Amino acid sequence: MNQLHYKLARLLVAGLFISTTAQAQKIEVGGGLGGMLYKGDVSPSLNPRFIAPGANLFFRYNATRSFSMRAGIGLGVLRGSDRLSSDPFQQARDFSFRTNLGEATVDLEYNFLNYKSSPKVKNWTPYVFGGVGICNFRNDVIRARGVLSFPLGVGFKYEIKRPWSVGVEFGTRFTNNDYLDALGERTFGTTNNKLAQGNPALRDSYTYTAITLSYTFYKLVCP
Repeated sequence: MNQLHYKLARLLVAGLFISTTAQAQKIEVGGGLGGMLYKGDVSPSLNPRFIAPGANLFFRYNATRSFSMRAGIGLGVLRGSDRLSSDPFQQARDFSFRTNLGEATVDLEYNFLNYKSSPKVKNWTPYVFGGVGICNFRNDVIRARGVLSFPLGVGFKYEIKRPWSVGVEFGTRFTNNDYLDALGERTFGTTNNKLAQGNPALRDSYTYTAITLSYTFYKLVCP
């Protein structure tokens, strides 16, 4: 009877290990380094001269070969200056800012090519993603928390040597806020600049471009 119990216990442990290993192949962790770029009242279009450093960490769950869920956190800086604009009003306003920003996002990714766990397959794929996030930021005018954002972007990843993958990603965070640049509807009165006011119809957004490195847990060591 003891021998039977022992065999059943071994089968149970083996089953749990196989199940855990299968799930482990779906788990990926990584991070990225790149730059953030602001778009709003001070820079109505993306201006590469305003790019500032950014970094992120992420956890990805590869639910299927085509779809993945990803949660991430990031830090970065946004900046801009009217002096680099050709607009006469902006030159007269002569406003500049620097904003420190932190974000948390949850995305759904779609891989155009199947990502397979077979050791003989060279995995690579372009992908698109979209989701929801919140950000906290601070500048000379305001400190804001829990600002809603909507990430949307594209990327490319390549498994260079299992379990390591590299990638590149570009995404825009659309916000419902007008103070990322410290220049909103009520900025006038908080600075000495009499022209310091923003367009209330124009909400601020920012982009994040990064090179990523990630690790996929393809297998676990059986105890």
